[in-house]
Amino acid sequence: MFMTRFHRTLRVLVPVIAVTALAIGFTAGRPVDAAGLRNCVDVTGHAAVRVACYEDVWVDGVQLRMTFFAGQTAFTGATPDDRLIELYVLAAQTNTPQGTAPFAHDHVVGSAPAQNQGEYRVHLHGFFVFCSAQGIASDLCEPGSTSTPFGAPFAKSVNGQPLTSAEAVESAAAAGLITLFDTGGVLIGTIGPGQ
Repeated sequence: MFMTRFHRTLRVLVPVIAVTALAIGFTAGRPVDAAGLRNCVDVTGHAAVRVACYEDVWVDGVQLRMTFFAGQTAFTGATPDDRLIELYVLAAQTNTPQGTAPFAHDHVVGSAPAQNQGEYRVHLHGFFVFCSAQGIASDLCEPGSTSTPFGAPFAKSVNGQPLTSAEAVESAAAAGLITLFDTGGVLIGTIGPGQ
């Protein structure tokens, strides 16, 4: 009963909140000054639409710095689906969330540039990660402790393992233990090859 109501609520709320949450989460920071690029969680007010900022993301279990561009970071151009990589937004994996606005969260992406070897994509298709009904019923999916405006917290771990890689997220989704909710948002973010 709870999960049915939860999924119904998600279908109504997420399209409205999702793109707003992604945009606010990645553009809430201070203007760039001589000190350089600022963390997105520090940028506020009108500066958020004028400056780029960074947040950490998980890539294969390692936190790397990703730069997001100004102007709400939402990408409105036509990008072929084969040019997108997934950006998963989930519960904080450590005691310090990578993002705090509009709610505590971490990010996971599947690839980072490899010193100009291989192909790297900067267009990120956003997905929210929740425990599924099956994951909750089996006690295999642990929700995070921070609530979201969606009526349930993001997923934190599956089968006791952190969700710090795209492989872990996608494997848990394939097993039906988590639900990936497509936000419909596409952002632009880059990771420096030196990280």
